Amino acid sequence: MRSIKDSVHDYVEVDGVALDLLDTWPVQRLRHIKQLSTVRLVYPSANHTRFEHSLGVSHLATRALDQLGVEDARADAVRAAALLHDVGHGPYGHQTEPVIERRTGSHHDEVHGLLARTAVAGVLEAHGLDVDRVADLVAGRGRLGRLVSGELDVDRLDYLVRDAHHTGVPYGTIDQGRVLRELTFEGDRLVLDEGTVAAAESVLVARALMNATVYRHHVSRIAGTILERASERLLDSTDLAVAEFARMTDADLLDALAACEATADAARRLTERDLHKRALWVDRDAVPDRLVDRGHDETRELERAIADRAGVEPTAVLVDVPGEPSMPESSLRVVVDGEPRRLDRRSALVEGLRAMERTRWRTGVYAPETDCDAVRDAAVAVLGLDVSPDAAGT
Repeated sequence: MRSIKDSVHDYVEVDGVALDLLDTWPVQRLRHIKQLSTVRLVYPSANHTRFEHSLGVSHLATRALDQLGVEDARADAVRAAALLHDVGHGPYGHQTEPVIERRTGSHHDEVHGLLARTAVAGVLEAHGLDVDRVADLVAGRGRLGRLVSGELDVDRLDYLVRDAHHTGVPYGTIDQGRVLRELTFEGDRLVLDEGTVAAAESVLVARALMNATVYRHHVSRIAGTILERASERLLDSTDLAVAEFARMTDADLLDALAACEATADAARRLTERDLHKRALWVDRDAVPDRLVDRGHDETRELERAIADRAGVEPTAVLVDVPGEPSMPESSLRVVVDGEPRRLDRRSALVEGLRAMERTRWRTGVYAPETDCDAVRDAAVAVLGLDVSPDAAGT
């Protein structure tokens, strides 16, 4: 057994299959993937990695397994899946995920092939574990898979607290101990036991506040959009295979962007924090549904149309339309009067948080500062927004 000092959980004890997995490259690579990617351009202390997060998730999984009375090989498989749950992420984590998904059709949780062709497979097999079974758990499949990836999984119990700690914001407060103590099964469904509505609500509040102040901060969204478009151009302009791209580290990707003529300016902007500005920043009520529902190719067409109308370079305009606000945690089941009920049907707080999510939703059009006025006017016309150019600024 090894005790590892952790910034959130104090000492994390690792043994068995989890300890042997630590030194495999897919896990060690996570030391070089920042947990909050472009958010660190907003919060300077947010430099923690997916490696330490994965250790924390494995630690919380062990606590949950003890509470649920799960032992032996089943527990080993869940602990392994918890440690491995992020190995499918590409460089910069979620910021490059759309690019990888469009070109491979694979989500970062789908790690079956990845685990099978690395040293991870040998470690799992040496401990009597089936590689596909562990990969299924990473993807949230099966009775215990929801513990790794579900409405209230150990992944979010760690990252909400960890991200709040490292950014320094006071919003990631969760009653972790109560949540873990009250986990139970109703048939094949993972639920929270009687009397834990408030503990479950603490997760929803933390998630909503972290979304508003950290995860969806406009500077991070601008940097993430620059990075996504640059990643597309890198793959289109070079012979770099998407499989190789997906296994890069953050530093590998930034170096590759800097070395490619088509993406060198994007690399410079990210390195120097010389980012685009908000030419347009519009709330949900002012954005037609047809715009929210547009796909990737249609959004790129809008960027080109706005750039053409504004008389600027096509790569100068970035259109950022997030999906509809969602709150998957609200479908968690909590036992009330002996019956498992959806949290959103037992908590008046859920509707308020949903309204807050919609109120804070914004679509953005970004451009270099010198082009913002022209791009703002063009974007209002091209997107057909029900706002005047004067009212649509930052």
